[in-house]
Amino acid sequence: MNTLKSDKRAAVVAALCEGMSIRATVRLTGVAKNTVAKLLLDLGSACVEWLDHSMRNLPCKRLQADEIWAFCYAKQRNVPEDKEGVFGYGDVWTFTAIDADTKLIPSFLIGRRDGECATTFMKDLASRLKNRVQLTTDGHAMYIGAVEEGFGGDIDFAQLVKHYDNPTDGGHRYSPPVCVGCTTTTIQGQPDKGHVSTSYVERANLSIRMGLRRYTRLTNGFSKKVENLAAAFAIWCVHYNFVRVHQTLRMPPALKAGVSDRVWSVADIVALLDGSPAN
Repeated sequence: MNTLKSDKRAAVVAALCEGMSIRATVRLTGVAKNTVAKLLLDLGSACVEWLDHSMRNLPCKRLQADEIWAFCYAKQRNVPEDKEGVFGYGDVWTFTAIDADTKLIPSFLIGRRDGECATTFMKDLASRLKNRVQLTTDGHAMYIGAVEEGFGGDIDFAQLVKHYDNPTDGGHRYSPPVCVGCTTTTIQGQPDKGHVSTSYVERANLSIRMGLRRYTRLTNGFSKKVENLAAAFAIWCVHYNFVRVHQTLRMPPALKAGVSDRVWSVADIVALLDGSPAN
């Protein structure tokens, strides 16, 4: 059986992490579509294992959390009757958290937008931290119980609700609404109100949509299977944390956070297929 060379694998991964679809990656690299899809799944699994191993005992102090919408197979209104209610068909939500100081994304979870998934996400996030942290989320009610389940009383937690205007002009359909104010509410502990914000995690949502074709709105690049979405996100997350130099930090988030001691290359991500990044 022919094996794809490491440089070709790296070219495929780089293309996928820069927002290209699988078909565009095929055209750019000359690698067969099925080969790209198989590499995606294999490397995605390796990236999940690496993130689980490396994102431990983190020194984060101020975290922001949010969820970002996508869909698999078909939009919710177009899901066939026999698939209604089955996870992986229709709406899919990705929970993420970001460290406001290092811009590290320490944890993510792909699931439903409900209390069960939010609780699982918060428990995982809490298990990766070594210090008491301040956490900010939006005003979604599911986070109140989820944070209590995940962190107990050992957290300073606030919610930020942004208020937007409601234009009646149909020309604003594709324009973002204008924020006209916000309300902060202390849920637990004593959060510093000067640092109650969701700006960084919302900016990370933009990075996700720009760097992953599967999250780009109004295209046909959406995932047909939720397993592919999860694999693609895991690869992107490793690339974001370890490879991509943050414009403000002038280094990748993992290096700033002390999780890594050097700047990775895409070849290092490919080397995870063999169990560890290249030296």
